[in-house]
Amino acid sequence: MEILYLLIPLGLVLLAVAIAAFVWAVRSGQFEDLEGPAHRILMDDDDPKIPRRNPERRQQDPDEEGRN
Repeated sequence: MEILYLLIPLGLVLLAVAIAAFVWAVRSGQFEDLEGPAHRILMDDDDPKIPRRNPERRQQDPDEEGRN
């Protein structure tokens, strides 16, 4: 029974911290645009990650170098 004297205030302090964190998140704009990042993923440009090589500047195989 004596543990309740510790757990109830500890629970109230934890609740106050959670409410303060939620209020801070709302005031700082964390919940302003929930759908924007999801749409940005879908509308992302599909740029090639590796630039294409110029087909005119192909290197010869090591076997073919001695034949020319």
